[in-house]
Amino acid sequence: MLTKYIQAAMRRAKYEILEEDGSFYGHAPDLPGAWASSGTLEECREELQEVVEEWIMLGIAHHDPLPVIEGIDLNATAGVR
Repeated sequence: MLTKYIQAAMRRAKYEILEEDGSFYGHAPDLPGAWASSGTLEECREELQEVVEEWIMLGIAHHDPLPVIEGIDLNATAGVR
């Protein structure tokens, strides 16, 4: 279920090229503060996936409610109050 949640968050990710230096910026709109930037789109995607994984693990560790993404609800399985 966790893998499907991460995949869903990554499918909804948004990317853009920054005009200043041509680097890439990406963020997961369902996960506030989950963003990454890098020189290539692929590197940006990889970095963003790591950030998404860490964001989820931190939320679980702190028993924070996690957003439901594409119908996937981790809250019951993560013991979120």
